[in-house]
Amino acid sequence: MSIRSILAIFLLPLTALAQVGDIAAATASKSALVSEYKSIAPGQKFSVALALSHPDGWHSYYLNPGGIEESPEIAWTLPTGFAAGPLQWPAPHVSDPPFQLDEANPENAYTYSNDQAFLITEITAPTNLKPGETIKITADAKWQICKESCKGEKALLTLELPVSAQGEIDAANKDAFAKARDSHPKTAGMVFSAEKSGAGLQLRIKGAWKPDKAHFIANQKMIAPLASQDAVADGDDFVIKLKTRKELFSGAKVEASDTLSGILHYTGDGGEHAVIVPPVKITKAPTPPLPLGKFFPVLLGMFLGGLVLNLMPCVFPVIGIKILGFVQQSGQDRKKIILHGLAFAAGVVISFWILSGILFVARSAAGGDDFGWGYQLQNKWVVLALMMLMFFMALNLFGVFEFGTSATGIGGKLQSKQGIAGTFFSGFLATVVATPCSGPFLGAAIGAAIALPSLQFFTAFTVMALGLSLPYLLMSVFPELVDHLPRPGPWMETFKQGMSFLLFGTVGYLLWVYAALIDFDNMLNPVFGLTLVAVACWIYGRWNTFAHTGRTRGIAAAAAVILASGGVFYAGHIEEGVEWETWSQQRVDELLAEGKPVYVDFTAKWCATCQVNKHNAYSKEVIALMKERGIVAMRADKTKPNTAIEEKLEELQRTAIPVNVLYAPDKDPIITPSVLTPDYMKKLFGQNTAVPEKK
Repeated sequence: MSIRSILAIFLLPLTALAQVGDIAAATASKSALVSEYKSIAPGQKFSVALALSHPDGWHSYYLNPGGIEESPEIAWTLPTGFAAGPLQWPAPHVSDPPFQLDEANPENAYTYSNDQAFLITEITAPTNLKPGETIKITADAKWQICKESCKGEKALLTLELPVSAQGEIDAANKDAFAKARDSHPKTAGMVFSAEKSGAGLQLRIKGAWKPDKAHFIANQKMIAPLASQDAVADGDDFVIKLKTRKELFSGAKVEASDTLSGILHYTGDGGEHAVIVPPVKITKAPTPPLPLGKFFPVLLGMFLGGLVLNLMPCVFPVIGIKILGFVQQSGQDRKKIILHGLAFAAGVVISFWILSGILFVARSAAGGDDFGWGYQLQNKWVVLALMMLMFFMALNLFGVFEFGTSATGIGGKLQSKQGIAGTFFSGFLATVVATPCSGPFLGAAIGAAIALPSLQFFTAFTVMALGLSLPYLLMSVFPELVDHLPRPGPWMETFKQGMSFLLFGTVGYLLWVYAALIDFDNMLNPVFGLTLVAVACWIYGRWNTFAHTGRTRGIAAAAAVILASGGVFYAGHIEEGVEWETWSQQRVDELLAEGKPVYVDFTAKWCATCQVNKHNAYSKEVIALMKERGIVAMRADKTKPNTAIEEKLEELQRTAIPVNVLYAPDKDPIITPSVLTPDYMKKLFGQNTAVPEKK
């Protein structure tokens, strides 16, 4: 072998390394820390900039990149007494990202190419500087650039500036700073406000501008960078509707903000414009009134609900007694009888106003104004509260427990009060007396009225009050109708129990909605929670009666409270679970070919052990480990017959489920025990998978 050949063999690795270095250099940004001034004066404010030059086709990002990318950051090391202001962001380019995660709602990215990535920071020098000194500024900068993929970059940059009696502009950098400032968004004669609108927000703009197209670039990541934005005329204003998000597609949580700021980018008025949107407080937009076509059925339901309240066992027997009391007090004077009826109805209405006022305040305190019509059912806590309320009331109507059994007696005492004032007070208390045993209908009213604006909210409850007071008004005008009232009897208890099934049906509907909000995998939580509530109500109804001793009643009441509280807590306690893909052998093979580990859960809804595993095995630590190791979780659900799953189980030599299998690249499948624990799962994943390399 010749000496030349030997040298070639030894130099080949070095040549390859040099080529790799050349490739890396070709895909790396160039960075510099530049100053607008050659020298600075004591107490002067001067600007420096992080100047980035990206490889062809690559870009960096704005303060809010739009997705999960990282925007530039600088950690300053300054001499004593110096202070650095925030980064000044040029208006970014609104560009499509390299891929769309949601074709129905495409999103934008906010980027900088080479001519834009010039990020200025203003620094203030202390007044005690002395001419002749030299100061040193250090910027520890990091940023991310992307093309078809992304990579992080960083640089430790320094800048030395002499101190002079008067600062001197650096002519070499003057144009670069002027060009950068020209690309910054400008202030304009516009007034901005931000309002909550349904499940999202809207930016309202007042001012003399005529947009052809408009796009709002938010500084807050909680605003999804939807591509389909535009300014819509609303009277003299323009409105841009915005979509909010609580997490990025990576699963990272997004911090909520009570202010909104950013850049309004629009075309019109003879060109393209970028306008500063200063921080504005996000306010609650007035809930729009329900259209009459939808509001009338609500009013009808409220009126009928109030009317039906009179058929409750604690209300119905009092009607005749009260009307006869009106007649007795009026000495058969028809006008006075009618006046008593009106006074009683006024008492009922005012009592309902007070009750609805309490509900309105409670709604506002709980953020109820955030809901548009129907949006309340997008909040799992609202749905849970309504579901539990309806369930309590349905059990009460059915007779599992009784609440408000003394109402009839109180109603009898009310009729003994004399005069118009006494009648008014009777009507006022009638609502309070009726509430315990008529609560189911009030519960339904709360569900219907919770999202209505204030005027319609109080109108609805007023109509319900008129429904409750109507029989008293009619019989005040026609007292002889009292003789035609049906006799109280067992039919009333039958009617009451029959009405409970309407509420049980409502509970079922709300349970269906709740399951969709919390993910069907967590369905057992509200089911078992409702079961505990039912047991609590049964204990209260069985042992908290006057037939038992005070000690027994106390124990029963305490046990009922504990069980009911536990049931509500259990129904509402939903933890984040594993993100499952639907199993197919083809998908497993594809993932393994890509070097990704796959964990498959062969399960079914009717498999009790499977459900126990879901709740016990996948702790937060296990889920975090699965994400760290890049494990793709797949679910093979054989709740319904599935030939492919059966064949796979036969191949694994298993006939019964649960069966859980870990497939790791270049390893034999690992079949787990039937019962899983968090410790076992951490050991399984920790020993058989590796942290994926970052590309």
